[in-house]
Amino acid sequence: MSILEVKNVGKRFGGLQALSDVNLSVKENSVHAIIGPNGAGKSTLLNCLVGKLIPDTGSVMFDGQSVLGRAPYEINQMGISRVFQTPEIFGDLTVLENMMIPCLAKRDGAFELNAIASVMSQRDILDKAEAMLLEMNMAEKRHMHAASLSRGDKRRLEIGMCLSQEPRLLLLDEPTAGMARADTNNTIDLLKQISDQRNITIAIIEHDMHVVFSLANRITVLAQGTPLVEDDPENIRGNPKVREAYLGETA
Repeated sequence: MSILEVKNVGKRFGGLQALSDVNLSVKENSVHAIIGPNGAGKSTLLNCLVGKLIPDTGSVMFDGQSVLGRAPYEINQMGISRVFQTPEIFGDLTVLENMMIPCLAKRDGAFELNAIASVMSQRDILDKAEAMLLEMNMAEKRHMHAASLSRGDKRRLEIGMCLSQEPRLLLLDEPTAGMARADTNNTIDLLKQISDQRNITIAIIEHDMHVVFSLANRITVLAQGTPLVEDDPENIRGNPKVREAYLGETA
C-alpha cells in the first residue's frame, strides 16, 4: 500500500524545466531512495513533497490527502517530518532542551522557547524527551550545548526531534552530507534501527551510494527532471540507463 503518491508533477523556474511529468509511489513502511546526478530535480521534488514549493502541474498526496498549499506546521500535523541537509537545531540550548522543543509546539506551529523552564516540571514531557535521548543513544550528552556536538550527533539529535512528533513519513535530504565515514556508518545504523523498530516510512535523497544501497529497498533515479528508472536496489546497480545518467556514457 502506498502512503505517498506523486502524479504528473511538473515545475518550471523561468526557462528551466526542473521537473517534468514526475510519477512516484512510496510504499508504507519502506525505505525509498531518490537519487540522480546534480541538477536532476531531487531537491525540487522534495520541496514539493513538503509543501515548500507548489508544482505547476500534477498532485502530491499523502495518505489520500493533498499536501499542496499547506503551511509547514500543517504538513507536520499530517504526519510528515523533514530533515534538512544542514542540521536544524538550537545551538545555544542543551541537547535535552532541544529534544523537548517539539513538545512545546503550539497548534499554529509556533514554538515557545521561553517555556522550557516551566515545562521541566511536567514529568510526562521530560520523560518523553529523556526516552528519546536513550533511543538516540545520547542520554549521556543531555546537558551539553547542542552547538558543541559533532555533525553526526547534531544529525542524530535532529532525527530524534523529528521522531518525538511520531511522524508516519520521515523525509531526509542528504542526511550524511559533510560527515566523516564513522558518523555516516552510525547514521546508517540509526536509520536501520528506526526502520526496523518503528511503524514509519522513510524517503531519502542521498548522493552517497554506500548510504543508498545500505538502506533502501526501492530506488527512483531522476535525470533531467524526470524519472529515469524505478526498481529494487539489486537491479539499479548495473542498469545501463543509470550509468549513462551518472557517467555520461553507456556501460
